[in-house]
Amino acid sequence: MSTTYQKCSRAYGNLVTVASALRWPLLLAIRLYWGYQFMQTGWGKLQHLERVTGFFTSLGIPFPHANAIFIAGLEFVGGILLIFGLGSRLIALLLAGDMVVAYLTADRAALLAIFSDPSTFFNAAPFTFLLASLLVLILGPGAASIDALIARADRRAKSRPQGPILERYESDETRIRNAS
Repeated sequence: MSTTYQKCSRAYGNLVTVASALRWPLLLAIRLYWGYQFMQTGWGKLQHLERVTGFFTSLGIPFPHANAIFIAGLEFVGGILLIFGLGSRLIALLLAGDMVVAYLTADRAALLAIFSDPSTFFNAAPFTFLLASLLVLILGPGAASIDALIARADRRAKSRPQGPILERYESDETRIRNAS
């Protein structure tokens, strides 16, 4: 019996190892695809600010023109930042907020149908954008990102010795040099 348990435990451990190794490619794919989609959506809004302002006005959003500029810029620049994985969690938080507001204003019926008709909620335009934003917010941008490069550089910098270092030379004299 313990042999069966050990085999199952080992198999499950292997599954976890393989699945964990796929985390960064999945996060990269999410960032690349949905970053591009956000960028495209933002660019489209920037090209048609009058229409977006009119739409925001019809929804009763305060300061519709200023909000149209802000949202278009957020989606365009935020999409680019997601693609590169720079400031990913902050951008993902802002984009998730953007999608929540989209549900509350433009797709309120879909939001209210979340339990009574889930397919209406899932098929609404903000759903996949919101899901992608939440995944990056919660799981991070992954190893293939500028955020990860910065974190690795910070860890290396913190692991270097700080302050003066004593070095002994062949002539038995000791010299002090600065570690930085």
